[in-house]
Amino acid sequence: MKICTFVLLYLLAGVFPARGQSHWRIVKQELLFKDPPFNNCHASTLAEDAGGGLHIACFGGTHEGAKDVVIWEGLIPAHGSVSPGVVATGILHDTVRYPCWNPVLLPLKNKLVLFYKIGPNPREWWGMMKTSADNGRSWSAATRLPDNVIGPVKNKALVLGDKVLCPSSVEEEGGHWRIQIEQTDVHFRHWKIIPIDTGSALDVIQPSILRYDKGKLQLLCRSKQGKVVQSWSADNGATWSSLSETSLPNPNSGTDAVTLKSGLQLIVYNPDLPGKDWFNGRSRLRVAASRDGVQWKDILVLEDGTTEEFSYPAIIQTRDGQVHITYTYDRKNIKHVVLQEQ
Repeated sequence: MKICTFVLLYLLAGVFPARGQSHWRIVKQELLFKDPPFNNCHASTLAEDAGGGLHIACFGGTHEGAKDVVIWEGLIPAHGSVSPGVVATGILHDTVRYPCWNPVLLPLKNKLVLFYKIGPNPREWWGMMKTSADNGRSWSAATRLPDNVIGPVKNKALVLGDKVLCPSSVEEEGGHWRIQIEQTDVHFRHWKIIPIDTGSALDVIQPSILRYDKGKLQLLCRSKQGKVVQSWSADNGATWSSLSETSLPNPNSGTDAVTLKSGLQLIVYNPDLPGKDWFNGRSRLRVAASRDGVQWKDILVLEDGTTEEFSYPAIIQTRDGQVHITYTYDRKNIKHVVLQEQ
């Protein structure tokens, strides 16, 4: 009994160190919206701008897929709640309006980029983008991406010199899911689609990109098969390996991952298997760490619920070394957690 009590207290403290890896602790956790201006929100994204401001965006409206769903964005203050504003809508003209989906923020040297999608559903949506030259105080007019280009579908893009790799995916009408890299330049003038293992029977979407030495990259993806699925590149994303399952479980729910300055890899994921419905298995949320992308070890328990939804994480490391995570908090808010290495 004493041993069980000790383990429980340890988990509640929010620290679950992995053998041979650094210890991390939660230094801040908060719900970002005091009085949410929407009934339902989901799919948050994070970015640190050139001035050090921390931006959050998500979609919100009556419910996912409703025509009034728009993209909300705001700065996360050191103290207090976020005051989000509408930065993108799905209004095409007076009589046609579609929901917005899955914003993704990308900080570049002289601008902040917002990718998002518009359309009736993920099988028929299309990619859009806006830019800000003043750290989010104002935004450009919306630009539609080229045909068959979605942009980063859920998780952040990777900038390699003057090249931008957007981790993307396609949900086909027949039900099959596949991933692709959409490569562009930092001015977004030229796009190239890089297909990945198109003959695979694995159904995968929403990849994250991890970076290693000597041009080695790894994709980690949501799947229908009960596992986080991976693909590897040895040439900075020009070509990719066949898809394969990792050791990490996945209940058909979005994940996100990040490469830290130290080279440590982190993934935020739901550690459960698929249930009867697509939304099952999203009540527990953890952070796992790896040095090689093969052996993963849980290091933190973020949520340990039963029937709630804690899902669709976003994770970044800011210039001060802290790790910021946001995720859907039961569709009513976005939770923000800050980690610090000990």
